[in-house]
Amino acid sequence: MVNQAIVILDIFGTAVFAISGVLVASKRRMDLFGALVLATVTAIGGGTIRDMALGLTPVFWVDQGIYLWVIVITSLASIALLNNFPTPPKWMLPVADAIGMAVFVAIGANKTLLVDSSMIVAVMMGVVTACGGGMIRDVLANQVPLVLQREIYATACIAGGIVWAIAVQLGFNLTLVTGLCVFTALVIRLVAIRYHLSLPRLGTTRMGE
Repeated sequence: MVNQAIVILDIFGTAVFAISGVLVASKRRMDLFGALVLATVTAIGGGTIRDMALGLTPVFWVDQGIYLWVIVITSLASIALLNNFPTPPKWMLPVADAIGMAVFVAIGANKTLLVDSSMIVAVMMGVVTACGGGMIRDVLANQVPLVLQREIYATACIAGGIVWAIAVQLGFNLTLVTGLCVFTALVIRLVAIRYHLSLPRLGTTRMGE
């Protein structure tokens, strides 16, 4: 049951991140191929980096083609909806991205249990899984990656990962651990979006000073 729940969450996160990729493509006025590319890299980019870093090859979507089908079907459905509603609400992209991010933090951290890595590696893999695809998406869309701006994004991922690690050390079952991680990351991100919270920017200095 636990493994089944994690797989369902993983597929759900894949679909949500694919939608966020399509929304960015729509915002940048890309064509169908561009939308599919952004949807794909957003949905599986972070997980691909994670699996390669952990030595879990072939990566997950090569063995399980359902992820690619989820991306294609979700993307085409999203594109069809955008054709009827060409201007989606402003909140849709950040909220969709936040949900996918929170789910992928937990998925990335849980994946490290397969290789018996340390807790700090688990937190890092959660962040990579959640942020990697979005960073690739933003670079391809010719914009500064969201995670590198003032937005509280990676911070929410780290917080969710830390909660995951603490819950694992306390011996909670994996379902509860996953739920706590997703809840923590999602709430922090949504609160940051709602109240426009951000981290302070670094001050600019002149070379040689």
